[in-house]
Amino acid sequence: MNRPLATAGPAEPERVFVGVGANLGDARAAVGHARVAVGALPGTRVVAASSCWRTAPVDASGPDFFNAVLELRTTLAPRELLEALLAIEREHGRERPYRNAPRTLDLDLLLYGGRCIDEPGLVVPHPRMHLRAFVLDPLAEIAPGLAHPVLGPLAVWRERITDQPIERLT
Repeated sequence: MNRPLATAGPAEPERVFVGVGANLGDARAAVGHARVAVGALPGTRVVAASSCWRTAPVDASGPDFFNAVLELRTTLAPRELLEALLAIEREHGRERPYRNAPRTLDLDLLLYGGRCIDEPGLVVPHPRMHLRAFVLDPLAEIAPGLAHPVLGPLAVWRERITDQPIERLT
C-alpha cells in the first residue's frame, strides 16, 4: 500500500532579538525603516520594538548612534535570518570599509531562542551584547528579566557598564 510521505508542518517560531543601529544619513528614520523591513521577512513578525535610544559610538567613530531592539518570532533558521538581515543592511546602503565604520544601518542578531551558535560568520548570542548599554537598555524595556543563555540575567551586566551614557528618545 502506498502512503503519501508525511510532511513536517511549519517550524515553531523562535523568540529572537535583533539590535538595530545607525549613525549616518537619517539614522533615526533608518531604525524605523528597519523595523518594517525585518517584519516583512518570510515567516517573521515583530512582536515588540523598543524606543529609539541615542548613544555615543562605542569602539567606533562618527556621529551619535540611534539604536533600538526588536523582538521577533520567526521560523527562519539562524543562518537564513542573518543573511536576510545583511541583505536589509545592503539595501540601506551599508558599507564596511573597515571594522566599526560609521553605518547607515546595522542589524545584529543578538539572541536566537536559547541557542548558542559558534560558526564562521555567525555567533549567537552576540559576543559583546552584555557589554553595551545601547543593547541592554532597549532589551530591558521590551523584555525585562531577560537572561543570556550562558551569562545569566542581563540586568546584572547593565549594572557593570555605568560609564556608557544613553538617552531614551520620545
